[in-house]
Amino acid sequence: MRIPPSLKPGATIGITAPSFGATIEPYKTRFAEAIRLFRSRGYKVIIGETCSKSDGLGISTKPSVAAKELQDFYLNPDIQAIISCGGGELMCETVGCLNFEAIRQAPPKWFMGYSDNTNFIHPLVTLCDTAAIYGPTITGFGKPWEQPETAAVALLEGTSSTVHGYPLFQLPEAGTEAKEANPLSRYILTEKKKLRTYLPDSNGLRPAKKTERIRLEGLLLGGCLDVLNNLAGTKLDNQKTFNSHSGDIIWVLEACDYNPMDIRRALWHLDSCGWFESAKGFVIGRPLAAWQQEMMGVDQYNAVTDILGRHNIPIVMDADVGHISPAMPLVMGSKASVRVKGNSIEVTMDVSSTVKQ
Repeated sequence: MRIPPSLKPGATIGITAPSFGATIEPYKTRFAEAIRLFRSRGYKVIIGETCSKSDGLGISTKPSVAAKELQDFYLNPDIQAIISCGGGELMCETVGCLNFEAIRQAPPKWFMGYSDNTNFIHPLVTLCDTAAIYGPTITGFGKPWEQPETAAVALLEGTSSTVHGYPLFQLPEAGTEAKEANPLSRYILTEKKKLRTYLPDSNGLRPAKKTERIRLEGLLLGGCLDVLNNLAGTKLDNQKTFNSHSGDIIWVLEACDYNPMDIRRALWHLDSCGWFESAKGFVIGRPLAAWQQEMMGVDQYNAVTDILGRHNIPIVMDADVGHISPAMPLVMGSKASVRVKGNSIEVTMDVSSTVKQ
């Protein structure tokens, strides 16, 4: 696995929109503020033309145009890292236009984004053996930086390799209302985080005791379940081959638009495709659409445990990952140690660069 070099003072960061750009509020304001903050930190920032485009259908621009800019940025030796402009819906069409062999042959550099950006991050890891950060898009940095943003920058800069969960989180509607009132608003943290951890025993899965310490060791892999399910079976699906040489995998999964039935079907599909053959444990983020939803007895919990329980490995649920803020930035493709006790979760990643600087 190739771990990109850490960013040094004066490095250049490229911002491109392989999915949605930043052409409406609150994203325009947050985009400008994020660029200001990175430049004030001493970074040079190159803004791709796609960031201000809105001529595409369900995407910033034509997928071929977005793919060319993303690939040009990745192959450009004058750009040391890339942060995605935003999430979105149709980045699958963008990555279908990429030359992953050219990307695999290029020197590795950090790419960061989440949600729809799973379309690039997962093949980057499984096709190109190159680590990437599942973390904020550029507009996520367009506010006063709190723990998730400072942790993400620390990963880019190589000053820290450990992230911690947060005691509180914000309800999605609260975050939306806050940004509508003030695009630069901080998180509205009102809800107490409660992890649900399940451990295997002779009768199947059982809830972990609050005093039990759980430790998982393996390679972090995953992202947005909606996207991963869509990639399975395509030309970008190299998962079974990757499993053969990856060693133990800690799967990190979170759902965006999926309801509980969708989550259950998607996990069944990926499991049936053999994706989880090397799984050592599962860390499941708080789901967005399925949060506290039930459909015909299926909820966000049994949708997961009933399908993945057969692997007889730990499952940690409602973790600080994904679309319900705040979320821990994680290096997909890194060897990691995940420690859980009660409602506390800590992830330490090996992000020592494998590239001579």
